[in-house]
Amino acid sequence: MHANEELISRFYSAFQRRDAAAMASCYHADVTFSDPAFPELRGDRARGMWAMLCERGSDLELEFGDVRADDKSGSAHWEARYTFSATGKKVHNVIEARFEFRDGLIARHTDSFDFRRWAGQALGVPGRLFGGTGFLRRKVQGLGAKALDEYLADHGKPV
Repeated sequence: MHANEELISRFYSAFQRRDAAAMASCYHADVTFSDPAFPELRGDRARGMWAMLCERGSDLELEFGDVRADDKSGSAHWEARYTFSATGKKVHNVIEARFEFRDGLIARHTDSFDFRRWAGQALGVPGRLFGGTGFLRRKVQGLGAKALDEYLADHGKPV
């Protein structure tokens, strides 16, 4: 197994345990993370997002596989099952991850998933009706950014 495949596996194994510190240790200091809900998080904000999700995801179940990597880039498939806290609705999110590496760590992590499908599960009827709109995506991103800001402020980390 390539060292970067081991790194990706270590990252998701830590996420399964909800071990945010172990996840953070897989990230480069200048990491960039992006997904449809949290676009372009850098450094401590990216690490903080995972810490927030680990802390709040009390019923999170995670599976990952199809891990592939070489010296420069990698990918993985992962699936998360959890209760979306804002609505109490069950979500099964199917995610494709892409990675870029620098200095033996993850320097860029991009997750992609079907936002409309996710919104339909997490938000119910409004998500099914409006999940394909930029308006709802921006609203979810704004609420996510606000939750992350509050989490970081509460934990004494820079916002």
